[in-house]
Amino acid sequence: MNKVPMTVGGFETLKEELRWRQQEERPRIIEAISEARSHGDLSENAEYHAAKESQSLNEGRVNELEDLIARADVIDVSKLSGDKIKFGATVVLLDEDTEEEKTYQIVGDQEADVKAGRISISSPIARALIGKEVGDEVEVNAPGGARGYEIVELRWA
Repeated sequence: MNKVPMTVGGFETLKEELRWRQQEERPRIIEAISEARSHGDLSENAEYHAAKESQSLNEGRVNELEDLIARADVIDVSKLSGDKIKFGATVVLLDEDTEEEKTYQIVGDQEADVKAGRISISSPIARALIGKEVGDEVEVNAPGGARGYEIVELRWA
């Protein structure tokens, strides 16, 4: 069973989504199925089929969330330190082409949100950064082509 690294915040978000899907969404879907059944012939009942599809999607996500939570390797970023970049680090990079600074935190796959500055541990840029230090230069082979970055700052939490 492979552990899934994630921050405390990411773990709490998954638990909250699971709670919502089980305690709020599931009963709402069951009610919609009951309502649609009361309309009679199920073979031509679009509301019934839509509700059953919603139920299937919801239960699939519930199973996925339960699996992720069971395999979670929760890492408290506030207790990390060091000079080398690893999971949980917040890194300030200088794009060598545009001279623009970008700040990213390396998080688990489920928590990644580039617009919020959180990149997945399995992304090309995070893989290039792991083990590096402030002052190092890295080249990232991204989908848009190779990009060069200089590591300007490393922070924890």
